[in-house]
Amino acid sequence: MLDPAQCRQARLARDARFDGRFVVGVTTTGIYCRPICPATPSREGHVRYFANALAAAEAGFRPCLRCRPDSAPDSPVWRGTHTTLERALRLIDEGALQAGTLTELCGRLGIGERYLRRLFERHLGVSPKAYAQHRQCLFAKQLLHQTTLPVTDIAYASGFRSLRRFNDAFRERIGLAPRDLRRRAGKADEDLTLWLAYRPPYAWEVLRDFHADRAIEGLEWVGERHVGRRIRWGEARGEFTAEHVPERHAFRVRLALDDLRALAPVVRRIRRLLDLDADTATIEAHLGRALPGLALIEGLRLPGVWSPFEAGVRAILGQQVSIVAARRLVSRLVAELGEPAGDERRHFPTPTAIAASDLAWLAMPGARRNTLRRFAAWYAGDEASDEPADWTALKGIGPWTANYAALRGTGAPDVWLDGDAGVRRALHRLDGADPALAAPWRSYLTLQLWSLDLSHPHRRSHADDR
Repeated sequence: MLDPAQCRQARLARDARFDGRFVVGVTTTGIYCRPICPATPSREGHVRYFANALAAAEAGFRPCLRCRPDSAPDSPVWRGTHTTLERALRLIDEGALQAGTLTELCGRLGIGERYLRRLFERHLGVSPKAYAQHRQCLFAKQLLHQTTLPVTDIAYASGFRSLRRFNDAFRERIGLAPRDLRRRAGKADEDLTLWLAYRPPYAWEVLRDFHADRAIEGLEWVGERHVGRRIRWGEARGEFTAEHVPERHAFRVRLALDDLRALAPVVRRIRRLLDLDADTATIEAHLGRALPGLALIEGLRLPGVWSPFEAGVRAILGQQVSIVAARRLVSRLVAELGEPAGDERRHFPTPTAIAASDLAWLAMPGARRNTLRRFAAWYAGDEASDEPADWTALKGIGPWTANYAALRGTGAPDVWLDGDAGVRRALHRLDGADPALAAPWRSYLTLQLWSLDLSHPHRRSHADDR
C-alpha cells in the first residue's frame, strides 16, 4: 500500500500510472473510485485510501458509476513474493469455486483449508468464497456497463447458477439491482466488446513484434495495433482480437464465444496473456536498483501463451532450434492436428490428439518427438498439472522447458532462464551484477535481456533439455 501522501498526489493529478494500485473511498457519498476518476476531487478529510476494491467494499463503500473500478487493472502487492496465494487467486478467477468446492481447490494447491483461509484473511481480509463472489459481481458490473448482453446471460457469464442469487449478491455488493445499473449504463457495443485497462507505460511494439515473430497461421493473427487468436476453454470455443488503444491506456477486446459460462475465465486469461496487471513502474524501479548498469525498456510486458500446455508444447518444439524453425514446427502441428474452426482457422491441438499421433511428419529428432508424445499423454491423464515445475519428472523435459512454459504459460513473474542462449548472450549488459538481485521479478529481467537481441530474427535462443 502506498503512503497517504503518495495517494493524495496521485489522485489529485489523476495519474494513470497509479490506476489499480489503490482506490479512494469518499466518506460523504459512500462510494469508492479509481485515482483517475473524472469527478471533482473530494477534500482530503473526506477520503480514505484502500489497497484494493475488495478492502473498500468490505468497509462498506460501493463502486463509482463514473470511473468504474471494475475496469481498473489489478495490483496484487504480493505478486512475485507469495506464490501460493497468487496461484489460489488465479484458480479462483478461472472458476475453481464455481465448478468445484473449497476442499477440491485446496487439494489442487496442496494445502489445508485452514491455511488457505488464513492466507486470505491476512492479505485480503475476507474468505476465499467472499473474494470469489466479489470478483463475480465486479465482472458482472463490467458486462452491464460495456455490453448489451441480457441480464440473465450476464448472471451465468459471471459464474452465478441462478438469477435470484445473482440479483441478491449484486445488490449486496454493488448497492443497486442489476437492471437499475443497466438503465444507467448508457450505450454499449452490439457485439461482445470489452475494454481492458492497464497502467502505463506499455511497450506495445515490443510485445507485438514478439508475438508476430511466433504467430501461427490459422491460429493467431497480429497487426499494427492488434493481436488475436482462436481460443478454447473447456468445451467452449471462440476467438478474440485485442486492439491497443494507447490514448485510453486500454485494449478494446472483441470476443466471440459459444458458451458464455466461460466468459469470465477467458477474459482473465486474456488479461494474463497481455500482462495487463503488471505494475511495471514498481518492477523497473526494483530492477534499476538491483542492476544499475542495465538500460531498461519502459513498460515491458510478459508475452503470454494461451495455456500452460500450449507453452509446454512450444517449448519442447523449440529445444535446440531457431525461432523460425520452432515456428515452422508449431505451424505444422496445428495444421495436422488442430481442430478446424472455419475459414481455414484451427484451434491448438489437444493433448489427446498429440498423444494419439506418431508425429512422423515433424522434422525433428526422434527423442524430441517422443518427449512431445510423452508430455501430451501425461497431460491428458488424471495426474496432469498446470504447474510446469511438476513436469521435470518427465524424460526430455528439463529446467529450461519448464521455466519457459512457466514464464509464458502462467505469467510467473520470477523465472530466470539462465540456460537460454539469448539470455547468455546478453549477460554482459549486467556489468557483473548478480541476476539473483532481480528477484522477485526475474521474468522481466529475462525479457529485458531478450529484447536486446531483437535485431537477430534467426537467432538460436533456445536451450537443450535432452
